[in-house]
Amino acid sequence: MGQVYGSRRRKSSDPVELSPFPDISSSLPPELAIHIMSNLNATELCMAAGVNDSWQGLASDNRLWRDLCMSTWGCVSAYRRRAYERFGSFKELYLILDEGTVMFNVNPKEGISYLISLGVIDDTSEAIAAFLHSTRTLKRRKLDSYLTTRCDVLEKMVLLDNYANQFLPDALRSFFCHIPPPKERGKYLEFMLEKFSKQFCICNPGCPLREETVYILCYSLILLSVDLTSPHVKNKMSKREFIRNLRRATPQKDDDYFGHLYDNIYLAGHVAPPD
Repeated sequence: MGQVYGSRRRKSSDPVELSPFPDISSSLPPELAIHIMSNLNATELCMAAGVNDSWQGLASDNRLWRDLCMSTWGCVSAYRRRAYERFGSFKELYLILDEGTVMFNVNPKEGISYLISLGVIDDTSEAIAAFLHSTRTLKRRKLDSYLTTRCDVLEKMVLLDNYANQFLPDALRSFFCHIPPPKERGKYLEFMLEKFSKQFCICNPGCPLREETVYILCYSLILLSVDLTSPHVKNKMSKREFIRNLRRATPQKDDDYFGHLYDNIYLAGHVAPPD
């Protein structure tokens, strides 16, 4: 028989020798090691901390958790007042903010009350609005249910958006990205559009449209969006009909501008797409 050369093939029962994780804190400059760790999310950082003492030290770096906090919750009262120092580290603050977010997505009032009670956000409509406006991990339907009971917070949230030099339908889409539209028409929607119209005119002082005209146009754009996108509407509103309706409804008459509004909805879609 021929001789078989080479190493013996490993059997499945043979023990597996695992090479130790590298000590990146000593083999790399500190700035580079922290930069590598900055690509991890919170869960991954916690897992990395369990590798060895070296990795634990890096994964607990306050700069990493500060960046994670600020990228997830952009505006928190504790950042400005340095109140985060009372929690010991940004990691502890992250865990509190994460818990508050989970609570909000179950019961919005309890979630906000929890964060206020710990001094994470101030108990003012401005501070709550800034927190809600900058956080992207909140369920939109829960946010909607909270804002329907806190119109003072909604009003402050509208002021945080800048609609300068934006075409009205695009500005309205941006508005509804931060503030979920209600499922039904009524006083709450009217209140939202009133505040939006005022802010749109403030951001565009050179715009010839008056505040009441912007309000009418916004309402018309929502109705047109539903008409053009709903499969239940068989007879879609034509461009001519849309322009004719706006001529009757608005004090300012500009057929070309009205036509551009129609074209935008027809091509770009709903100003308030469903969740």
